[in-house]
Amino acid sequence: MNFCANCGHETTDKIPLGDHQTRQVCTHCGNIHYVNPKVICGALALWENKVLLCRRAIEPRYGLWTLPAGYMELFETMEQGAARETREEAEAEIKIEQLYCMYNIPRIGQIYALFKAQLIDGKFGAGEESIECRLFDEHEIPWTELAFPSVERTLRHYFEDRNKGHFEIHLETLGSRLDHTG
Repeated sequence: MNFCANCGHETTDKIPLGDHQTRQVCTHCGNIHYVNPKVICGALALWENKVLLCRRAIEPRYGLWTLPAGYMELFETMEQGAARETREEAEAEIKIEQLYCMYNIPRIGQIYALFKAQLIDGKFGAGEESIECRLFDEHEIPWTELAFPSVERTLRHYFEDRNKGHFEIHLETLGSRLDHTG
C-alpha cells in the first residue's frame, strides 16, 4: 500500500510505537494500516451420510473438488458466512450443527472455520463458482482431485469421527513458512 486508505497521503514502512512489526503508516495522519489474516468459513454439508462437494469453476484450483467455503464478509458471523457460501456455491440451504474444524494456515495468512451441517431437504445445485456439485459416499470421494489440504483433512476427520460415533472439534495448523506444506 503506497497511499493511506484514510486520507490518501503517502505511507511509509515504520514500526509504530509499542509494536514489534513493520507496518504501513501514513506520513500525514499517522493511520496505521494493518494486514491481518483472512477468515474463510464453510460447511461440511451432509445428507443421508453423504458429503456435498463442489467442483470449482474458479481459480485457484479450477476443476478440483472442495467443500463450499469462502471469505467471511463484514457484518456477518462465521455461521452466516458458511451458510451464505453454501448457498452461493451449491444453491443449498443448511442447518449448522457445530463448529467442526478450524485450521491455521500462517503461510498464506488464512484461518479456516468449517461447520458440520445438514442439507435442508437434501436440495442443492451448482452456483456460479461451481462446475457441478454432488453428494459423495466415503468410497466415492475423489481424494486425488481435492482442491485444498483443509478439505482433505476435514473429510478424513469426518469419516474417522463417524466411525467412532463422536464428532469433536478439530484445531490444526496446516503448513508453515518453513516447510511449505499444507
